[in-house]
Amino acid sequence: MKYIIYIILSLNLIFSQKMLIPMDNTQSNHLKSYGLVYWILEQEINVEWLLNYKGGAFLLNAKNSINNEATVRGISYNIIDAPTLNEIYATIENNNMDIVLLEKIPKIAVYSPKDKQPWDDAVTLALTYAEIDYDIVFDSEVLAGELKNYDWLHLHHEDFTGQYGKFYKSYRNTSWYKKLENDFQLIAKNHGFKSVHTLKKTVAKKIKDYISSGGFMFAMCSATDSFDIALAAFNVDIASPVFDGTPIDKNYQNKLNFKNSIAFENYTLYTSPNIYEFSTIDFPPSHLPNPKGAESDYFTLFEFSAKWDPVPTMLTQNHVSIINGFMGQTTGFNKNFIKKSVLIMGEDYSINQAKYIHGNVNKGTFTFLGGHDPEDYKHFVGDPQTDLSLHRNSPGYRLILNNVLFPAAKKQKRKT
Repeated sequence: MKYIIYIILSLNLIFSQKMLIPMDNTQSNHLKSYGLVYWILEQEINVEWLLNYKGGAFLLNAKNSINNEATVRGISYNIIDAPTLNEIYATIENNNMDIVLLEKIPKIAVYSPKDKQPWDDAVTLALTYAEIDYDIVFDSEVLAGELKNYDWLHLHHEDFTGQYGKFYKSYRNTSWYKKLENDFQLIAKNHGFKSVHTLKKTVAKKIKDYISSGGFMFAMCSATDSFDIALAAFNVDIASPVFDGTPIDKNYQNKLNFKNSIAFENYTLYTSPNIYEFSTIDFPPSHLPNPKGAESDYFTLFEFSAKWDPVPTMLTQNHVSIINGFMGQTTGFNKNFIKKSVLIMGEDYSINQAKYIHGNVNKGTFTFLGGHDPEDYKHFVGDPQTDLSLHRNSPGYRLILNNVLFPAAKKQKRKT
């Protein structure tokens, strides 16, 4: 009989215990932690995201299988009892903290050519390192309406203006650039488009429709401004004749329709194929000397009210508030050209640069992060990809993975 009582007491102790995955400086592997949470959600186990508590910690019922998985992945965790749990809840209640319930795994798509490009993609690096599954989609899948099968879409170093990434000046004679041209022209032809820029602008419109119907879109680097420019220039030819064999529309600047775009307005385009830049949105401009170096380049995350603004609070969870800057074809966003409806979540206060922004499009949302690779200050074409095992606590990569988990949260509206 005493053994039965012992077993019952042991089971009660197990079921009353919680597993806390801290995300402050005590965490040994921040990036793998997101993958563990994704894996837990795959087991149909809910997870509480403790916003602003220990860097955005995760809380769930303790299970031996989960404990073992965390250990295998090198993730720090604590098993806590009921009194400690009550203390945590009291701390959250009395401070700028809140709890968001993560309920389902988001199905993830990455917009990318099937062939490997001569540069890395920070998001696919993060997803792969964190062990989070994703599918690759490209123009044909988008045009076929397949985005409806996904909760979350990522765009990285892509060009939706049909100017082949503005690589013309430096790389037009390379084999990879010529293959890029041929591949994109073939896709356009197969889908009945007369030019690559009409194809890409139609794809951008389809992606906007996906967001509007409730999708989550996260973009980095040149995918941010080129996507928005493609929407504003939907009925305007802004591509140099070297790209499509036809002249640029006269008075093209005044023909831009900023009502069609989602993030930016009133900027000026750079249409020269010899300028590695799309517009004045990018700040500091890619084609001009950067006034800062890696040692003095950083941006600051805004601290939101967790109880009133849970969405931007989720997207800015981190163990630091000041993050090292990193460059890209689109490094950041000139605040003069950001729409008033768009929320700035991270910026460099010393210059006129927003680094991290968020907005709504009808039922869905988008998030833009400037720069190419958070752990490679200047990532050039042909550089080796970043080894995230050397950057497992990267604050910049955490911003990417916050966005991955964001669609798993129970829907909440901004209150301010």
